[in-house]
Amino acid sequence: MSGDPGYFGPESMMWKVNKEITVLFGGARALLMHAAHPLIAAGARQTSFYQRDPWKRLIRTLSLQNSVTFGTKEEANESATRINRLHEVIKGEDEVTGDIYDALDHEQLLWVHACLQLSSIYFYEQTVRKLSEEEKNQYHQENMLSAKLVLIDIESMPSTHKELKEWVKNKSKEKNYLLMTDVAKDVQDIISGGPVPKHIKPIWPFISFIAFHTLPEEFKSIYGIKMTKLKWLVLKFNLNFLKITRPFLPPFFRLIPPARWANQRITKNPSLKFNDKANI
Repeated sequence: MSGDPGYFGPESMMWKVNKEITVLFGGARALLMHAAHPLIAAGARQTSFYQRDPWKRLIRTLSLQNSVTFGTKEEANESATRINRLHEVIKGEDEVTGDIYDALDHEQLLWVHACLQLSSIYFYEQTVRKLSEEEKNQYHQENMLSAKLVLIDIESMPSTHKELKEWVKNKSKEKNYLLMTDVAKDVQDIISGGPVPKHIKPIWPFISFIAFHTLPEEFKSIYGIKMTKLKWLVLKFNLNFLKITRPFLPPFFRLIPPARWANQRITKNPSLKFNDKANI
């Protein structure tokens, strides 16, 4: 597989955005957004992921994104197949709303996809640089391939990043579309300071703080997050600090491991060499 750039390659927006360690912070934010949707929460309740292994859902979601972005085509396909097989058995009647949850339902799949995309773009812009509408739409179009791999009907997806953001915003305002369920409370407790893997424990208070306080207003209301002027100042200071210091950090501290491994994999093809200094 040496030299295989996968589905996207170093010059894609998927590589440029998803390679950043700070973009991973969006994973915790996206998880909170996922859990606030009662039907997504119902699927998690069925599998008991949050009770047995609270990090499994987040790791699985981020692993899929990284495999599809930085893996070979074979690795991307295998990751998507594993997720799709798991989703086949996640279906039933939600005990909270009485509605049907189905991990292969288009709208429920799109919700998970959209929250992760919006959070990734948000943290990239806050900690690296602003993106043009053209760049965000390029990311959106490329990410549609990721969506297709996990069986989202891309013909029914919003056609631009802005439209996807509006879709999430409008859905969030629908009555009872977002609810504080037992699963949402579990996720809130986990992000607030539950059992955290040792290697990220020192920085988890910071990740937790920005995950909650960068949520859209509808989600802050669900989780009872109050944004004071002091919290806003702390948030902006820390995000700006990350943006200012980032260019001076070596790749080990800026780029996620899958991006560095992908760079090593394709070095035998100089035309595909990954420029880790791009877009500073």
